[in-house]
Amino acid sequence: MLQLIALRVAMSVVSLFLAAAFAFSLVHLSPTDPVVLALGDGATAQQKLALARELGLDQPILMQLWNWGTRLLGGDLGQSIFAHKPVLDMIGEAMPVTVFLLAGASVLAVVIGVLIGSFAGLRPGSWADRLLNTGVSVALATPSFWLALLLGFLFAVKLRLVPVAGYTPFVDDPVAWAVGLILPCFALSVHGAAVISRHMRGAVIDVMDSAYITAARARGTPARLIARRYMLKNALVPIVPVIGIQVAVLLAISPVIEKVFVLPGLGTLMVNAVVTSDFPLLQGAILVIATILIVVNFFVDVALGVLDPRIRPQ
Repeated sequence: MLQLIALRVAMSVVSLFLAAAFAFSLVHLSPTDPVVLALGDGATAQQKLALARELGLDQPILMQLWNWGTRLLGGDLGQSIFAHKPVLDMIGEAMPVTVFLLAGASVLAVVIGVLIGSFAGLRPGSWADRLLNTGVSVALATPSFWLALLLGFLFAVKLRLVPVAGYTPFVDDPVAWAVGLILPCFALSVHGAAVISRHMRGAVIDVMDSAYITAARARGTPARLIARRYMLKNALVPIVPVIGIQVAVLLAISPVIEKVFVLPGLGTLMVNAVVTSDFPLLQGAILVIATILIVVNFFVDVALGVLDPRIRPQ
């Protein structure tokens, strides 16, 4: 198990290095000149040269990469071109919103998906299975942003059970914080829960048709004990990678949900950076998002090693 963890740590470091190289290349791959964008077309050549020197864009590309990498290792992500604030501070303000949103949606997606998939998989062909499959198909076909708008209109505008939009920090009011995240987390989790449920159903059916389950039934093992001791652990082995992929999908969808519910999260910050071509802010946001995905994939690989010893390095 230690070999698996060491191998995955090394792979995570390499992945993070590649993500950093991609983030750095954004400035040079983009047709937009950040100096011209920041100063405007009416700026003089001296002003452009001064800002380029301040941003370090007048140096050779290898020197720029070296300087950017050394600052990055020191925790300096640079300064926003338009906000004139340290990128690290801006990300630090937006990061908790996205983390809470992603964590809540991921937990809901996993719990709902595993429960529905297990229930349907243990009763294949029944009316409950057909009903749940219909609901899963509808959830898969429903766009997340449309569902978010519909839920907001129903529960916030009509019923007034939750706030329409905005975010309350946890330290200010824990109850308002939790209530304000209910709709965004649920709207974000529905598609992931449907995907996990569909895969879980198939995995449960395959496990229940296996020889060792048949042998357990022949020994007179109760159905609940079979489901709890034998079925769940083995059915989760092919589901864990699906969960990891769905967390990445949820992170990709989160900017849309943040925009709908006016949440000042990392997705909103990155969208604004793209619109304004704020390259230092965009680089920092990409690095943070890549780090989240790398950490999630690391824990997915470790969880697979725990559930299935066959994938551990020998």
